[in-house]
Amino acid sequence: MTSLKDQVVLIVGASSGIGRESAILFAREGAKVMASARREDRLRELEPEGIQIFVADASESSQMERLAEHCLQQYGRIDILVYATGTNVPDRSMQRLNTEIWDMMLSVNLNGAYYITQSVLPGMRERQSGHLIYISSISGLVPDVSGAAYQASKRGLLGLSHAIRVEEKQNGIRTCVICPGLVDTEILEKRPVKTPAETLAKAMLPEDVAEVVLSVAKLPVRASVPELQLLPSYL
Repeated sequence: MTSLKDQVVLIVGASSGIGRESAILFAREGAKVMASARREDRLRELEPEGIQIFVADASESSQMERLAEHCLQQYGRIDILVYATGTNVPDRSMQRLNTEIWDMMLSVNLNGAYYITQSVLPGMRERQSGHLIYISSISGLVPDVSGAAYQASKRGLLGLSHAIRVEEKQNGIRTCVICPGLVDTEILEKRPVKTPAETLAKAMLPEDVAEVVLSVAKLPVRASVPELQLLPSYL
């Protein structure tokens, strides 16, 4: 396995859940971590771990450009990008979905991944090295009741990741899209019906997915995991 010590890791969506736990694990491995999200108070909690923070909205292309620029100014390069930003809404059925909700969902879950990727790719191409890791969902693979906007955006992440891998592999750039099943994170609070306690007790924890992110990042450059499913063991 490759050492992560002194690797520069940029994590978008680090204020909670999988992104937060990934930031902590990378920092404890000796990586130089830049954590970004909209909620500054949550990001501040990561600073005792030696993690640098930058407040930015993933749905705004200009803010993703500034985030990448700031990380490059601080560290001179970006070795690994983890895109862990994601949201959903209770009004997710087609009967209640509207243009405003659709646009918001695609902006946060998918467009932001494109914005930050476009901002970090030039430097990765120049160095002929880079690893892009996207957190999608099992909903991006298997039809379910998570809603059309959520499923479309999560499937879009798979398309984005795979297209970049095909186009950029000759530049030494790898991609991985991770599709977790049920994880006990804040996004469950946005379900129209509360998750039953007995189901929640069987769910994975954010740190479970973060461990997988870390394992993928540790792979030697000769190896790549283009796509990975991670499910609760009860399924």
